[in-house]
Amino acid sequence: MKNKVKYILAGAVVTIAAMLSSCNGGGACKHKDAVVETIMTRRSIRKYQPQAIPREVMTEILDCGINAPNGQNKQSWEIRVVDKPEMLAAIKSTMAMAHPELDSAVVAGCLRDAPVMVFIARDKGYDFSAYDVGLLAENMMLSAWSMGVGSVCLGSPVRFINGSPECAPIHHLLDFSEGYELALCVGFGYPDEAPEAKPRDKGKYRFLD
Repeated sequence: MKNKVKYILAGAVVTIAAMLSSCNGGGACKHKDAVVETIMTRRSIRKYQPQAIPREVMTEILDCGINAPNGQNKQSWEIRVVDKPEMLAAIKSTMAMAHPELDSAVVAGCLRDAPVMVFIARDKGYDFSAYDVGLLAENMMLSAWSMGVGSVCLGSPVRFINGSPECAPIHHLLDFSEGYELALCVGFGYPDEAPEAKPRDKGKYRFLD
């Protein structure tokens, strides 16, 4: 119990440090609105402390996710949460064996050693389901950050798993309903790094007069 508390406190310290880092690489980011501050301080985390996230915390993150806006309230997603180390190890091993043409360390490393991995599938029968999945994932990542939990959005595992018949054991494990396909993976864990913000191109938006 003491070790668990120690890890959680350490994760909180790293997250607070990240939140006090720059929003745009220039100066400290502080905003009177907590939602805006969460959005502006969240970073993609690729190094994690080894302990798992308590399931009650993940449940709250998942509940925030499924409350995302979605087309016609179809909720065109399915979610599978893997937080058991042996399952994560089996998934990494299967992906590596399915892609012998690639460095096994690269394939296994695509999960970034996040202690919790969320696999999200989309309803192939609804043409806007990919957007719904994106909104779901964003809600999860932002709510997680507000609780001191880091995250990283991952596309490589989707390519590795969907692109190989040898990954059938992973599909069997995830057990998505018929008509659904894996669309996105999101890793969660207590951060072990505090990356700075990367510049954003404000020329990507403009007002029309």
